Amino acid sequence: MSRELPAALNRGHAYRDRVTPRDRGQWLSAFYAARYPHSSAAVWRQRLAAGEICRNDQQLQADVALAAGDALIWHRPPWQEAAVPVLPGPLFDDGDLLVFDKPSGLPVLPGGGFLEHTLLAQLQARWPEARPVHRLGRFTSGLLICARRSTTRAWLSAQLRETTLVSPCRKTYRALLQPPAPGSPLLELELGEPLSLTTPLGRCAHGRLGSIWAAAPADPAALQASSALRLLERGDRAWLVEVTIATGRPHQIRIHTAAAGAPLLGDPLYAPGGVALDQALPGDGGYHLHAHRLRLACPDGGLLELEAPLPAALRGAADG
Repeated sequence: MSRELPAALNRGHAYRDRVTPRDRGQWLSAFYAARYPHSSAAVWRQRLAAGEICRNDQQLQADVALAAGDALIWHRPPWQEAAVPVLPGPLFDDGDLLVFDKPSGLPVLPGGGFLEHTLLAQLQARWPEARPVHRLGRFTSGLLICARRSTTRAWLSAQLRETTLVSPCRKTYRALLQPPAPGSPLLELELGEPLSLTTPLGRCAHGRLGSIWAAAPADPAALQASSALRLLERGDRAWLVEVTIATGRPHQIRIHTAAAGAPLLGDPLYAPGGVALDQALPGDGGYHLHAHRLRLACPDGGLLELEAPLPAALRGAADG
């Protein structure tokens, strides 16, 4: 069982914004409510009254109209961050690359209420020069690549964003899906048979965040995305699948399987069709998704192949 960092207060954070010509004349509370829609204009006026916001280095305590070029700082007071798993030692370390088996529940970067309880903070406490090359969702476990050198990060990041299924790069996940809805193409699959998933992903309206990544098949600005799903086990409670992705889009597997009529089992955010539900957020857990295997071409011409052990729920017990 993994160790945890206990819930604790952080040191607070300063959020800095610059008013653009498009926003001039807007009330400060309305500006913040539009930029950070998790809080209403009334809440932002309360923060003003508490002295948390400065404009051009002057503390404000009442709402004001903004001018283009105004420099705003919201001094968010310390807040309690939830307990998170401790990052285990690396699976691989060659002096530049570091590869970890990230525990489910550990956010990679600040966001979603986390500032200091992140993989990045734990990583830099031990390897100050290292940075993550890519992200995994907070509740996605498995292989997470970091690098000490910026040139290595750029090389690997390009591979992880855009590959082809015949290139040296392979990113293979395992997941539990809800039994597919009627009409889903997954219902026609035999065990071991592949299915190509190519629904484009775009920014769609979301009641709590303003916008969010979701299936966007009719959006000409949507990003092309490619996943190859293979059915491993069919159960009454869940279906066990393996998914190899050829692009690194946000929440790609969660969206693609939902768009195909079989969201990840327990996913509170993405519903059949790949739409995002307003009551949930990307960092909400409940689903089972694991970055299981990775093959990468390295800058020195070598090939790196790694595997993260499967969590118990993904070892082939779809009915467990």
